[in-house]
Amino acid sequence: MSASSASKGAKPAKKSSVSPAKGGTTTAEKKQATPAAKKPQNQSNKGLVRPAPRAKVRRARLVVSKVDTWSVLKLAFLLSVALGIITVVASLVLWLVLNLTGLFDGINEMLSMLGGNAGGTDIKEFLSLGNVALFATIISVVNVILLTALSVLGALLYNIAAALIGGIGVTLTDD
Repeated sequence: MSASSASKGAKPAKKSSVSPAKGGTTTAEKKQATPAAKKPQNQSNKGLVRPAPRAKVRRARLVVSKVDTWSVLKLAFLLSVALGIITVVASLVLWLVLNLTGLFDGINEMLSMLGGNAGGTDIKEFLSLGNVALFATIISVVNVILLTALSVLGALLYNIAAALIGGIGVTLTDD
């Protein structure tokens, strides 16, 4: 008998859906593995998930070798404008509080007692709300100009110094 006639008489083998040569499992292996893999519903899965191992803290040492003067100008301008707004609002609130507490009237009484003049100077005419707001606004505008100019000058001086000595070293860590 030849090899081809012997193979005709034998039962044909079942074809598996996955070839074992490719590293997969056959359907027969899957049927055997499934009953063992099933767990009862009432057991908890506490042991299945493990926490990730804690990684080492990474550190990077960087050097600030140059500061962009245009970005310093924009940031300094915005911060000084915010400071100017705070100055104006704070001075107006302070004037209102002093007026409500009667401090200006007390100062007028004290000045009239010291000066002897009954119709003397009124401090409210000199320190009126409009004058205080105007003075605070002028101070704020001058501060905006000075702080912006000084910040840009500081950035330019830092760039010159960093070119000579290397800049500021910064260490960053990954927590």
